[in-house]
Amino acid sequence: MFSRPEQRSLFGEILDWMLAPLLLLWPMSLGLTWIAAQAIANGPYDRDLAEVVRALARQAEVQTAPGAGSVEAARAALELAAAALTRADDEDRIYFQVLGRRGELLAGDAELAVPSDGAASGTAVRFRDDQVGDEPVRVAWVRLTDQRQGDDSEALVQVAETLGKRSTLATEIIKGVILPQFVILPLAVMLVWFALSRGIHPLARLQLRIRKRESTDLSPIPESDVPDEVVPLVRAINDLLQRLDRTIAAQRHFLADAAHQLKTPLAGLRTQAEVAAREIDSGRSDPASLRHSLRQIAVSSQRAAHMVNQLLAMARAEDAGLEARRRAVDLAAVTRAVVRDFVPRSMARRIDLGYEGPEAGSGGTTLMAEPVLLSEMVRNLVDNALQYTPTGGTVTARIVPDPFGQVVVLQVEDSGPGIAPAEREAVFRPFYRALGTQVDGSGLGLAIVQEVAQRHGAEITVSDARPRSGATATAPGALFTVRFPLHGGAVAAPLPPPPAAARS
Repeated sequence: MFSRPEQRSLFGEILDWMLAPLLLLWPMSLGLTWIAAQAIANGPYDRDLAEVVRALARQAEVQTAPGAGSVEAARAALELAAAALTRADDEDRIYFQVLGRRGELLAGDAELAVPSDGAASGTAVRFRDDQVGDEPVRVAWVRLTDQRQGDDSEALVQVAETLGKRSTLATEIIKGVILPQFVILPLAVMLVWFALSRGIHPLARLQLRIRKRESTDLSPIPESDVPDEVVPLVRAINDLLQRLDRTIAAQRHFLADAAHQLKTPLAGLRTQAEVAAREIDSGRSDPASLRHSLRQIAVSSQRAAHMVNQLLAMARAEDAGLEARRRAVDLAAVTRAVVRDFVPRSMARRIDLGYEGPEAGSGGTTLMAEPVLLSEMVRNLVDNALQYTPTGGTVTARIVPDPFGQVVVLQVEDSGPGIAPAEREAVFRPFYRALGTQVDGSGLGLAIVQEVAQRHGAEITVSDARPRSGATATAPGALFTVRFPLHGGAVAAPLPPPPAAARS
């Protein structure tokens, strides 16, 4: 059993897409602010630390120069200079280290690690983060090279400072930046909520207007006070309302015509039944009169049944659900079967009914169609031709395959009175009958034919029949042509020439 898809809120959807990036960017903003605060806090303290290293390096150059004195005197001078330069405060501890050119400790703290990266000679000071014991420190260092020694030996001067003041400054910067965000973020969420509520308010008004409409009101929805983004939706709804209005009007017209057409045979049934009942009640029941009444009752019931069958066929043709029941159908086989069914009727009226075209299963006449509707269409075309063809006339059902394999053509030709050009579109309307004819019918046959053709993407045309030997100018005959696309493409306009007649 399929689960029903969860109904989603447009308001909630837009709100999620607006707030989700904001909530994702906020932690990123915190991280970037922390990095920026660390860089800002390190800047001034690194400059101070670099000045201390440079000053101590100058003192170390003097004390390590040739002829500067003993190592003990150099150590005492360096420690004195370092004490003067690195006046420790209450918050941080400062370490220093001076190594000689052979790596010996001249002064300072041995705990400081020797840097492993490349040399930074002269006044080029480098920085690194390190640890003294378990305490993180910021280290500034420089290497001293004396070219007078004739070698590349270097002295090393390092000054390290704990991170107390830097952390305090970074924390203050972060507080100054982050705390306002805790106020701004809820305010931004409230403003987004308010703006979104105001933005979709026109949709709520539109919904209220539509909900207040009467079920019979299919007039277009005004577009004047609708937001531009909703105008395409309103236009689509208006288009649907117009089509629905036309469909309902057509259905009402169809039902009214159907009721009117059914009224005649039902009235005949009732009249003949009442006549027969009066004769029986009066005791003057004449067998011939009763047979006549019963014959009329049978004719009227046959007309009513034919009308009901045509109405059911029309309803089937209009059923969009039949689209899923299509399968491969041989149009030649269907046409031959319909012609066979009408042979007794044509013989009773002395009408030459025949079929022209390829044999069933010969190829080129198979299309995707709904079998019942396709058979109903051919049956109505042949039935219409037989009704309007006089005694001794000719009716031909013809299948013309396309040599290019694009279409297959069905033709039904008769030798009746024909259809005037002005009426050729009107004959496909329900309950329409050509003027000047006395043919008794439901007026639904050709309407069913057109509906079935439209359902199958086919094109139907009406023209005069081709000239025949013995035909008169007053009886041109009618030729109905239906072009079915074989592969769902557009119906080809040119009609291939028909094959030679092979009447059955």
